[in-house]
Amino acid sequence: MLDFFDGLDPVLKTFWYVAIPSSLIFIVQAIMTFVGSDASDGIEADFDSNLDGADAPFQLFSFRNLIHFLLGFSWTGISFYTTISSKVILFVLSVLVGAGFVSLFFVIIRQLRKLAQNNSFNIQHTLNKTADVYLSIPEHKNGKGKVMISVNGSYHELEAMTEGEKIPTGKTVKIVRIENNSILIVESI
Repeated sequence: MLDFFDGLDPVLKTFWYVAIPSSLIFIVQAIMTFVGSDASDGIEADFDSNLDGADAPFQLFSFRNLIHFLLGFSWTGISFYTTISSKVILFVLSVLVGAGFVSLFFVIIRQLRKLAQNNSFNIQHTLNKTADVYLSIPEHKNGKGKVMISVNGSYHELEAMTEGEKIPTGKTVKIVRIENNSILIVESI
């Protein structure tokens, strides 16, 4: 194995010396992530401070990001060593691909964090919004109808009453109040 490295150009040898350990560390990190034993997002300080409430989903300078950068940097250098004759252009391309790996990681983490948002339905979020009448609503609280309303991107069919005139199916209404935490009081728009 060492004979393989002895015959290499110093630039290519450097790329290999970076690629092998960073790839091994990446594999260990990936295994730890899938097993669930790597739950930190890099918010660990070497000083005494209260980081509770810090909204830091990821840090630019973390060990994980360093490994992502080194992976992109080294494997790009190895892959294009024979294709690109200029060492400066090869180095610049390798740095750009390494930075692209870190950027791609940020995009993936941002999308994953969106999945963790709480989008459970809360009837209080319907106040002052508009809805479409699904089943006609009788006048002056003489019965219940139904409305369709979109909350947090999903549609809900909810019971509704009005204090005014009858509201036919298909009309648009505004939610003005909530009674008994389950019935919407609406008015025509």
